Amino acid sequence: MAEPFTIGGQNGWYHDQGHWAGYFHTYDNFKQSNIDDKSRIIHVFLPRDYEYSHESYPVIYMNDGDTAFFSGGQYYKSWNMGQILTRLYVTNQIRRVIVVAICPIDRNYEYTHAPIKEGNWGGLQGYSDYVAFEVKPFIDANYRTLSNPENSMVLGSSHGGLAAFYTAIKHPNQFQCVAALSPSFWVGLDSMIDPCFLDLSGDLLGSLEYSALIFAGLQTLQDPQLQPKIYLDWGLIREGGYHNAFMEARATARGREMRDLLINKFGYRYNENLFVVEDPIGQHSEESWSGRMETVLQHFLGWPVLMKQLLEQQTVG
Repeated sequence: MAEPFTIGGQNGWYHDQGHWAGYFHTYDNFKQSNIDDKSRIIHVFLPRDYEYSHESYPVIYMNDGDTAFFSGGQYYKSWNMGQILTRLYVTNQIRRVIVVAICPIDRNYEYTHAPIKEGNWGGLQGYSDYVAFEVKPFIDANYRTLSNPENSMVLGSSHGGLAAFYTAIKHPNQFQCVAALSPSFWVGLDSMIDPCFLDLSGDLLGSLEYSALIFAGLQTLQDPQLQPKIYLDWGLIREGGYHNAFMEARATARGREMRDLLINKFGYRYNENLFVVEDPIGQHSEESWSGRMETVLQHFLGWPVLMKQLLEQQTVG
């Protein structure tokens, strides 16, 4: 059953796909101002008890929103977030959360900040501004959210993971949590190189430390008061085609480099504000990212995390 509505000047429709965890508000033509003059599809997944709980919720802003809950994207696959949240809620492992799944229009362009070998590139700064200054304010104004940056998370995989990381380090006053799964930190470094050269050692292909990505977020990463909590992961399977042999291999190499850079240069603390997972059976696929989502959500929304936040608030008070 689909029911139309208008919220905050945006036309949407309610629909329920039968997930125990919640239901959807979908905006098929979401458009706010001139930061992004194109309209796009945004799915807002609300907890099942949203209408009568009077509770305010943390929010996850999820890139590749066309594959978050439904089969879509280039390979018509899904993360199956509805089932994941249902399992975690039923077993009382995490807090209830609102998920805002933002569908891309030109994925390569929106999710990259530097040249790639094929396709458009360079729209990531504009996209990150759009999420921070158009999507988030709309959600906070029209839904019961915990709007502070500590309860606002941006999440994605591959190029979407790069975009999530970039958005968090560019906009620390909006987002203090980021999960980047199999992130494309190699964009702008390895993305214009023939794969046969990628076994060369050293900094021949450029260092992340001096990359445009780190430069974009340098002010945030250097300030302990602004540093977001970061989750990174990658898979170790290399068979199965280009996505594993190249993209996941580069995600692993640059991910490890990013991990070391965050710890050694910016003072991140392992398992405190930096979480890293190497998945021995992980591939560059929605199935693998979906399989690691429970771990991701437990790091940011698990009850021990909530108790720590409450204790810190009482101490400050």
